[in-house]
Amino acid sequence: MTTTPKPQLADLTLRWLAEIGEDAGREGLLKTPKRVESAWSFMTSGYNQTLEDVANEAVFRAEGSEIVIVKDIEFYSMCEHHLLPFFGRAHIGYIPNQKILGLSKFARITDMFARRLQVQERITTQIAEAIQELLEPSGVAVVLEGVHLCMAMRGVQKQHSSTTTSSMLGVFREDPRTRAEFMHAIQNPYQLR
Repeated sequence: MTTTPKPQLADLTLRWLAEIGEDAGREGLLKTPKRVESAWSFMTSGYNQTLEDVANEAVFRAEGSEIVIVKDIEFYSMCEHHLLPFFGRAHIGYIPNQKILGLSKFARITDMFARRLQVQERITTQIAEAIQELLEPSGVAVVLEGVHLCMAMRGVQKQHSSTTTSSMLGVFREDPRTRAEFMHAIQNPYQLR
């Protein structure tokens, strides 16, 4: 994936360094503005992607109607309130209705929404709605577990706290047994033998 350079970020970084009392001419900071430009271009690259780009023709016809679960998808995002990172794991399940998606695309969809200024609640809903739009399955379930540095590094400074959000659509919302099956599957490790 290519990212679009944002040279204005380098200029802003120079001003920001001066504002907090740093010397941007100091050896350790000489390349920082360019590094920040590169990092933020990557961390916000989700704004330049669409669901069609990410799915990249990886929707296929299929007969199955059992739950498909992709779990422990790492995600990294930036809190829109403090511009600090939050990160964790996404778990996605769906029940196909004649269409399936290439498994790697679930991670790509997660990244597309995570690589924007975000709140965890919104990412969770966006992932579920994107899969619903793309596949029209019988149901979609998405659970995100995240650690927020805006809560760990500042404010209440609770380093061991985490946040769990979920979005349930279709049969996962309507049928408690289906929802329970998904929740059980994401909480228990599957052991390959």
